[in-house]
Amino acid sequence: MMPPPGVPSEELLIARFRGHARRLFWSALVLIAVFGATAYFYGNLPAPFENWMLLSAAGIVVLLLVVLPFIIWYSRSTTVTTRRVIAHRGLGARQRREMSHARGYAIAVRRGPLQRIWGSGTITLSNGVDAPLRLQNVPTVTLVHETLADQIEVSQILAHRDAQAGSEAGVTL
Repeated sequence: MMPPPGVPSEELLIARFRGHARRLFWSALVLIAVFGATAYFYGNLPAPFENWMLLSAAGIVVLLLVVLPFIIWYSRSTTVTTRRVIAHRGLGARQRREMSHARGYAIAVRRGPLQRIWGSGTITLSNGVDAPLRLQNVPTVTLVHETLADQIEVSQILAHRDAQAGSEAGVTL
């Protein structure tokens, strides 16, 4: 259902996603290895080492190689609505970049060999005025690309229709 000409359309959520979780593969492997090694060596350490040293080292490795990459991955998200694309970064002090569908922009998709295997890719949105907006490791990149192209087309049709309705209203008065 489209709103009547001249009436602003409601902004609806189309998609919200994060980068592909394949980046967390090595973190998962490290977590499994650390738990396995800790379970194996707990109580079986040579004389100068104690169990608390093993647990401390395991905790530091898990914090640096598992928790930190997960927090970085979790802190980046992208939202696509019927009016714009919004890219969020950061936890405490969040950065936000937006690109409006109505202004129009070029969509470039780049997929490396591993990204093709996983079905992900990097989308670059460029409107020629602002700095390009790069969405890295987008899951199901072809679906997101088609959705963005459709939203640009719909937004420009609505803008043209509203402009036509505005000019006709000016003529009849």
